[in-house]
Amino acid sequence: MNGEEWENDKKIYEDKRVSLQIVCSKLLGRKDQWRWEMVEQSKLGGRFGNLFCGFECPQNRNWICMPYQYCGEMVLPFLNHGRHGFCWSLIRFFSSQPSWHRKHNFGIAFDIDGVLLRGSKPIDGATRALRQLYWDAVKPSQMKIPFVFLTNGGGVSETIKASDLSEQFGVKIIPQQVLLGHTPFKTLVNCFQNEWILAVGKGEPANVMTEYGFRNVLSMDDYAWQFEEIDPLAKYKHWAKPPPAVNGHGISPSFMEKNMNPHQIDAVFIVSDPVDWGRDIQVLCDVLRSGGLPGRLSGRQPPLFFAADDFEYQAAFPVQRFGMGAFRIALENIYNRLGGPALKFTSFGKPNAIAYKIAELALQEIATMLELKFNISEDEGGSNVEFKDCSIEKNLDTIYMIGDNPATDVFGAREAGKPWFSILTKTGCFKDQLNHSEYPADLVTGDVEEAIHFILNKHIPE
Repeated sequence: MNGEEWENDKKIYEDKRVSLQIVCSKLLGRKDQWRWEMVEQSKLGGRFGNLFCGFECPQNRNWICMPYQYCGEMVLPFLNHGRHGFCWSLIRFFSSQPSWHRKHNFGIAFDIDGVLLRGSKPIDGATRALRQLYWDAVKPSQMKIPFVFLTNGGGVSETIKASDLSEQFGVKIIPQQVLLGHTPFKTLVNCFQNEWILAVGKGEPANVMTEYGFRNVLSMDDYAWQFEEIDPLAKYKHWAKPPPAVNGHGISPSFMEKNMNPHQIDAVFIVSDPVDWGRDIQVLCDVLRSGGLPGRLSGRQPPLFFAADDFEYQAAFPVQRFGMGAFRIALENIYNRLGGPALKFTSFGKPNAIAYKIAELALQEIATMLELKFNISEDEGGSNVEFKDCSIEKNLDTIYMIGDNPATDVFGAREAGKPWFSILTKTGCFKDQLNHSEYPADLVTGDVEEAIHFILNKHIPE
């Protein structure tokens, strides 16, 4: 950036900074605690761009630096709920969203597998469909229609999944838009934060639970290796590797760091689809029947939670694959066959009501952030600020659930009731010409692009 450009940008920035201080004072009454500062690229090592806005949160005094034209997308993960949510719109004052943008009181929830992706590859038309929901497809601050991804998949954090989706579709997705099957597990942190929990499934289930705030998390891979011969077929599984041995007993360093007996389990979480069904069912039966300590004959069953309960889902293979619901059925039947009290468990994910409620709240939050507006006018008496807080308006009139599975996506949306509207695509589990007989959707479309055309034509006619 040359000297002349720098001076021009400083003038633009200074004009906006004054207005922002006025707005902050008007909205929060804490003008003295809100500070804005511009720094040159060289001061931050040229990481993001040339011109930066520095934002200081009055709650914890932490500074966030970001390029002013992108600060909407950069600051969102750092904001707290409540009145500090106003910061989102204030920071978006720097963004280039068209001033003629108007309110659209609807939102969209996308299933992923069978709707947007087949395996790891986008379904034809999926990328085009998503791009229609942005002013600028690479900036979430430029989103024009609030939408989220509501999937029973998981095994990684919402942040990692958002990054993967961004790369797959060529649009910028933020973690707040990603609702995985295990996302509702966050609501259980207060109950099991200090308890020993067993995290089961593909990917990084233990890391996911640790990020949620659970403090004592054991993965099934680490846990099973603590019991010699608990899996009699382990020697035939050449893909399975033990954790790094400590003291010659196969105890992983993570256990040693915790410095306590790792064998007692207080709760079990099936975070994602298990990989080794034989081992996992055997170990889970041992844990659940013994009261959390394999080797004992009986004990009180620890709580058991499943992130989802869908029987099948559409992957890359032409025919549907078994999902977590199928694993749950296998575990339940074997467990109950052993005698004693029947297996007790709680399932989250679609079609359970909590998944749709969390999606509704997330969409409302995003809609509020997109729609909060303020106008600044200058007169002889100084600056006047008018603002509109959309968070006190009515909720979204319509939320569209676009899915491919009648038994989860459609059934869940129908059970959730108003404002949900179900759209069933023919690119995944459902492939019939007409509607599903048992779980009919409000609308059937050929693919997700056709579904988006229907929604936009209904709410934003040409």
